[in-house]
Amino acid sequence: MTARATKRSAGLLVFRHTDEGLQVLLGHMGGPLWAKKDAGAWTVPKGEYAPDEPALEAARREFREELGLAPPDGEAVPLGDVVQRGGKIVTAWAVAADLDLSGFDPGSFTMEWPPRSGRVQEFPELDRVAWLGLDRARELIISAQAAFLDRLAEHSG
Repeated sequence: MTARATKRSAGLLVFRHTDEGLQVLLGHMGGPLWAKKDAGAWTVPKGEYAPDEPALEAARREFREELGLAPPDGEAVPLGDVVQRGGKIVTAWAVAADLDLSGFDPGSFTMEWPPRSGRVQEFPELDRVAWLGLDRARELIISAQAAFLDRLAEHSG
């Protein structure tokens, strides 16, 4: 019996400095499983990648796929890895940018819904995005990813 390969995702945590303090760009996960949830349903825009794809390239590709926006240029500051509850390893980089979200056009995925109905439906990867202050972001982000917020705050002084 062979062990299943650990899934890996890579993403960009875009941030900006405002009069109200540091803000981060997070996305609310799309689809029926997350529709009525807020706390623990927000994420760094990210996605899975193959072992032969460089993680930072994957993070930039996934940003474009998930938001329909060009990934920001600028220095990508490594925020390291976290392991989510299901075992997936997520790697993230912080990039400073003040993006206009009016062009948000998320990618989509399909799944059988309702379960065991035989009906396959399409849902957005992220159903909304928002700039959030660090305190609010900590309340909403997937618990394992909160470490990225702490590392960003440390880096930003």
